[in-house]
Amino acid sequence: MDSNFKNLSVLLLAAGVGSRLMPLTNSWPKCLMPIGKKPLLEYWLNIFYKLDINKVMVNLHYKSEIVESFLQRDRFKDWVASDFEPVLLGTAGTLKKHMPFFLNDTLLLIHADNWSQCDISSFIESHSNDRPENCLITMMTFHSDQPSECGIVELDDQNRVIKFHEKVQNPPSNLANAAVYLIEPEVLRWIDNKRNISDFSNDVLPNFLGKIATWHNDNIHRDIGTLKNLQKAQLDKKPNDAWSSPDQWELDFHQNPIHGQIKILKSKRGVSKCQDF
Repeated sequence: MDSNFKNLSVLLLAAGVGSRLMPLTNSWPKCLMPIGKKPLLEYWLNIFYKLDINKVMVNLHYKSEIVESFLQRDRFKDWVASDFEPVLLGTAGTLKKHMPFFLNDTLLLIHADNWSQCDISSFIESHSNDRPENCLITMMTFHSDQPSECGIVELDDQNRVIKFHEKVQNPPSNLANAAVYLIEPEVLRWIDNKRNISDFSNDVLPNFLGKIATWHNDNIHRDIGTLKNLQKAQLDKKPNDAWSSPDQWELDFHQNPIHGQIKILKSKRGVSKCQDF
């Protein structure tokens, strides 16, 4: 294992309802939407398996029994944990709940409804070795083709975040927050000591302006929470799979009605140039 990964934990936020993807999410969770022939969450776990990062937590809420069945596969045993939230706690609330799992580690916090293809090891190495001395968080950024629908960031001359523009009309640029973060234990302890905070973006990040380094993803990053972006993701190049042969869950997934439902919506809404799922 790379020395940068030894004291690293991962929290994948996978509890969301996915209301923008309804009616697809009426029957299937957003974090398991098909990207090509595999569910979105599997691509994230594929990355961590290849890097030998073996301390991963996934939070669950909506359609939790489906996500739990996905995580109970042999390939994820012994290194991927999950926890059900009866009531959604918000991103910071989830961090507080699971603080014992990663309190003394650097935490990789990921909104698991994002489809992201980049060199995660480079992201981690940048945080470990290259961030400005005073920075306690490294945020992944990307250039958005829909900047008014994203959180846009302004940077100083050391590429530290100094201002946020959250989903505003006519933002100053298209440099967006990718909602993927590396977070030092000092920030986690700060969160743990606070009351009445629930959202990481609104309740935590503004308190660390000037202490947030950035790393730019110049490859692929999409929020697949809309049908349009879900369609776009089908055309993106897919990474090589860490597991050479499909298991029974994957074979069943290939026959899941969600594939047909997406095709029907694609036809009704006139989305063109998309491959079969």
